[in-house]
Amino acid sequence: MFRALPSVVRGCLFFVLIFFNTVLWAMPLFALALLKLIVPIPAWRRGLDPALMWAAQCWVGVNNAILTSIQRTEWVIEGVENLERHSWYLVSSNHQSWADVLALQRAFHQRIPFLKFFVKRELIWVPILGLAWWALDMPFMKRYSKEFLARHPELVGKDLESTREACRRFRNTPTTILNFLEGTRFSKEKHGRQRSPYRHLLRPRAGGIAFVLDAMGDSLRSMLDVTVIYTGRSTRFWDFVCGRVTRVVVHVRELPIPEELLGGDYLNDPQFRERFQEWVGDLWAVKDRRIREIQAGG
Repeated sequence: MFRALPSVVRGCLFFVLIFFNTVLWAMPLFALALLKLIVPIPAWRRGLDPALMWAAQCWVGVNNAILTSIQRTEWVIEGVENLERHSWYLVSSNHQSWADVLALQRAFHQRIPFLKFFVKRELIWVPILGLAWWALDMPFMKRYSKEFLARHPELVGKDLESTREACRRFRNTPTTILNFLEGTRFSKEKHGRQRSPYRHLLRPRAGGIAFVLDAMGDSLRSMLDVTVIYTGRSTRFWDFVCGRVTRVVVHVRELPIPEELLGGDYLNDPQFRERFQEWVGDLWAVKDRRIREIQAGG
């Protein structure tokens, strides 16, 4: 019924429905988050985690239903058939739009554990969202600039240690960590400024997943190399929710994590860092070719 509406109306309707869905599921989520906050007993907090994840998964499920009801977009999702809901994964994806998160949630909903991503520690104070991210065990991390570290050399490596500490909590609970290797959304301006060697991608930043593998490598089952491709007027989020993106392809490739890349010191070992960056570069070259092939195939 909603698909027959004009695109701008469908876009506005999407935000209205998403708002009410968020409010609906925020109420039990925040109630559970407060119970988790005021009772600092590890066993109690772990006992609340399944209920928190259930509320988050319900929120994603209704979001997916909203997208289906208002969009005419064709969805092609490949490579998710053999994934497990009770396992550990590292998800790496290209990044073009805020729509990427919705696309990944749709592709992986109820197939793998709820997607978690790194959040700047300062954002824990954001009203409502900060508490929700904390309750859902989003890993908060502290990043220091090069200039700040030059003035405070005693803090070198502290941001890495905070990443390790955040990831250690996931060793006993099936978890999916999401990382956008490009670090920012793709644009032609950024692509040109970086002089990226890839046609459809920015240069990858390997440090983030290197730190995750250092902290969780023995727990992770595999890496899910994800390529998201949009066909239509543009990849902008507004065009996506208005249904102007005619086709979305989410291609998933499950890859083993090379044993020689586990347990290395990315920060202080130049040879290990070079090997790790070569591995990531090879992944990115394959992804760039895959984007060209899928686009050429229609």
